[in-house]
Amino acid sequence: MPIPQLTIIGESINDSVPSTHKFFEANDLAGLKELAVSQDTGGAGYIDVNVGPRPGAFLAEMVRHVQSVTTKPLSIDTPDPVMAEAGLKAYDRNRAGGRIPVLNSISPLRMEMFQLTKIMPFIPILLATERQENGVSKACHTAAEVHQTARELVAEAGKHGIPVSQCIIDPGISPIGADSEGRFHCLMGAIKLIHADPALKGVHMSVGLSNFSVMLPPKRADGSPTKGPLESAFLTLAVPLGMDHVIGSVKRKYEILAPDHPAMMCLNDCLKLEGFDVIMRVQEYYAE
Repeated sequence: MPIPQLTIIGESINDSVPSTHKFFEANDLAGLKELAVSQDTGGAGYIDVNVGPRPGAFLAEMVRHVQSVTTKPLSIDTPDPVMAEAGLKAYDRNRAGGRIPVLNSISPLRMEMFQLTKIMPFIPILLATERQENGVSKACHTAAEVHQTARELVAEAGKHGIPVSQCIIDPGISPIGADSEGRFHCLMGAIKLIHADPALKGVHMSVGLSNFSVMLPPKRADGSPTKGPLESAFLTLAVPLGMDHVIGSVKRKYEILAPDHPAMMCLNDCLKLEGFDVIMRVQEYYAE
């Protein structure tokens, strides 16, 4: 069944996508605008705009171009505070029916980005996979570390007038087909801790969903697709725990799967396995 409570942040206008990168390099504005339109009509709640490591003026111009063809609010996607400032200044809130943009992403290493609320109110995506420890940046390796980082980010957002209900936590997602280090276990554990935390009641969660199925073959041995069902299987596990946004594709038909669906059986098995056994189980799934 479809997932009506799931908001899709359309992922296509992203410099890391090879076909989109070609549009940027060729200054193909018509092609980029068509990506915006197709995601709008395909049901995206927000249109992501990620121009890669280019000048802030380029991002600002792209925000204007995308808003010229859609009234959907945008997700301004950059870790660079200077670029983020340019994108927010270019954003036309009236064009989006008064709706504020998403800003992706703020981490404990980039807390100064909260100051950008002085330019334009925004909904922050809070990256909870990295932290500062005694002045040193470190990756979060456990569910407890991700959860604690999420708490700290939401608390900091509150100091800048952003309520819990306007925060989106990104607990991080990794390719399931290469997960020999327990990243899937960490992710699901973090989601459960965030969902159960009274201090985070009302918070939203999101991941870059396409990352989950990269490096997998497109088809299983029986000819059925691999990627879409595995992404839907993840959502079947995560949506009841508060995962209500994804940066994803409007072309994928995300749905809640039955317990006996092969993709569900695969992920449930992965949660019981460790190390390379997880990779082997995923390989079995697409060899079936």
